[in-house]
Amino acid sequence: MLAPALADTISGMNPAAFEALARLEPGNFWFVPRSRLIEGLLTRYFPAAESFMEIGCGTGFVLSGIARMRPWRRLVGSELHPKGLAFARGRLGARAEFVQMDARAIPARDAFDVIGAFDLLEHIEEDESVLAAMYGAVRPGGGIVLTVPQHPWLWSNTDERALHARRYRRGELERKVRAAGLRVLFSASYIWLLLPLMAASRWLPRSSEPAAAGSELKLPGVLNTVFNAVVRLEVVLTLAGLRFPFGGSRVVVAAKPASLAMRAPGD
Repeated sequence: MLAPALADTISGMNPAAFEALARLEPGNFWFVPRSRLIEGLLTRYFPAAESFMEIGCGTGFVLSGIARMRPWRRLVGSELHPKGLAFARGRLGARAEFVQMDARAIPARDAFDVIGAFDLLEHIEEDESVLAAMYGAVRPGGGIVLTVPQHPWLWSNTDERALHARRYRRGELERKVRAAGLRVLFSASYIWLLLPLMAASRWLPRSSEPAAAGSELKLPGVLNTVFNAVVRLEVVLTLAGLRFPFGGSRVVVAAKPASLAMRAPGD
């Protein structure tokens, strides 16, 4: 059930960006393959999961794909911004519950088989508080799936416009996940094949005029189709077991021990 709406604030993300994102996501070379990767990892590591919550669900694009995967017993989308929730509810309707929530304080304990956060943690200074809250809200034996932007050397005004607090160093997210009490099952770079183009787009001089939300991801039709095929191939190879040494983003899957007795020393 949707919680009483609070006023939209520019915190973590500019609420004005949701409308542009909702138009951009379907068919886009960035968003569509990423959803395929997330769905493939959910199928592999949590095939029996019956409940799922996405924190920072945005417009509901990823959640709508997850909803089509299987007949979930419970599906929840959370978002700090009411505008995002409105788009998500429009996409999913009665297939999911929606709640306005601060990811640092999830009001649930041992409640979900899986919790996902996709390109969310980089927006929040207190990312370790979010991981601790996810640990508390996922049931023993369940787990989490995360995606984040990677490599501080790729930092640019694109990150600043997106209100990012960081790009993750290699190994940084995994260390924080383990510190929260979770066991890393899978970790990989992606957006490797397009990384040179991604770097060039960020380092080449640009107009000083403010760019529209998501403008870096908005490509002409033919180029979007080509990039879509390239990233889809990368997703297929990643799910088949290939690991890329670098990539614009990182994906991590981790599990909460079924009992405290199963936690490894240092976890």
